[in-house]
Amino acid sequence: MRKSSIRRACAALAAVTSLTLAATACGGTTKSDVGHEGGSAAAAGEADPNAELRKGLTIGFLPKQVNNPYFTVADKGGEAAVEELGSTYKEVGPSSATDTAGQVSYVNTLTQQQVDAMAVSAQDPGALCTALKQAMKNDIKVVTYDSDTKPDCRNAFISQASAEDLGRTEVQLLAEQIDYEGEIAILSAAQTATNQNAWIEFMKEELEDPEYKDVKLVEVAYGNDDAQQSFQQTQGLLQEYPDLKGIISPTTVGIKAAAQYLSGSKYKGKVKLTGLGTPNDMRKYVKNGTVEAFELWDPAKLGELAARTAVALSSGQITGKEGETFTAGDMGEYTIGKDGVIDLGKPTVFNADNIDEYDF
Repeated sequence: MRKSSIRRACAALAAVTSLTLAATACGGTTKSDVGHEGGSAAAAGEADPNAELRKGLTIGFLPKQVNNPYFTVADKGGEAAVEELGSTYKEVGPSSATDTAGQVSYVNTLTQQQVDAMAVSAQDPGALCTALKQAMKNDIKVVTYDSDTKPDCRNAFISQASAEDLGRTEVQLLAEQIDYEGEIAILSAAQTATNQNAWIEFMKEELEDPEYKDVKLVEVAYGNDDAQQSFQQTQGLLQEYPDLKGIISPTTVGIKAAAQYLSGSKYKGKVKLTGLGTPNDMRKYVKNGTVEAFELWDPAKLGELAARTAVALSSGQITGKEGETFTAGDMGEYTIGKDGVIDLGKPTVFNADNIDEYDF
C-alpha cells in the first residue's frame, strides 16, 4: 500500500524548455492552504463559457521574486501563453522573496497601469489583500499562482497540486527511505509562506497515522528560501540531532542547499533527504547517492495555466465560481473547485530511474 500510494501521486510531467535552475523558490498554496473566508471574489454576473477569448489584453505577472530561476521558468510559460492568445505580457516584482511591502507596491503599480488582469504569487496570505481588492474594484481580474492569498482577495488560484497530495507524499517518500523509523526534520522556506505551512500541516496529519508510530518529527527549521541560510540550517539540524534519519525540504532552494551540505559530509547516504526540487538542480545529488527520490510539478505549465485562466476571466468565460469549466488550450479542460482553486495536477517523483528524462 505504501508504494502504491506514492505511485498514485506520480502523474506524467511534461518536459519543458531546457533551462538551468540554480537556487529556486517553490512557493505555492493549494486547496486548504489558507483560512477560507467566504470563497473566491468572483466577479458579479454569470459566466459565459461560449464567450470568445479577448485579444489585446495586458496581463501582468507578479512573482514572489524576479530573477529567481523557478519563477523565470513559470513566468516564461505564462508569457508564451499570453502572446499565443494575442495579448501583451509584462512582469514586475521585488528582488527579495520576503519583501512583502514591495509586492504590495507592485500590485498598486499594475492597478495604476490599468492592466486587464494580474497573476500574483503571494509572499503572504493577507498582506496583499487590500491592494488586490482595490485592483478588483477597478475591474482587474486577479489570479494567484504558486502561493495563494485569502480566497476573497482574488478571483482564482492556480494550485500546483493539492496541498494534501504534496504534504502526504513527501512524508511517504521519506518514511520508505528510513524504513518507517527514526527522527526527522523539516527544512521550510519562510515562516509566513502559505504554501509551506499548508504542506507542513498535512505532513503532520500524515505522521499521525499509526504506521508512522516510530517516526518522530523533531523540528521545523526555516531557511527563508536563501541558499546560505538553508545550508546553515541543515548543518545546525544535524549538530542538534545527531540521530536524525531524514529531512523533508518542500522548497527547491532548501532541498538543493541541504543536498549540497549532505553530499560533502559524513552524513551522505545516511541521512535521507526528500522534498520539492527540480531535476536539473538535483540530478548530481541523485547520481552521487545523496538523494534517492524527490518530487515537483512543471513550473512552466503552472505559469501557462495562470495566464490562460487570467484571459478566460477577462473574457467572461469564467468568474471564479466553483463548478465552472473552461478549456486552457492544449492543456485541456479544467474545473474550478472550492474557493476558486484550480489544480494543475499531481506531482511527479524523480529518482535515478527517470531523472534523465527531464531537463528543467
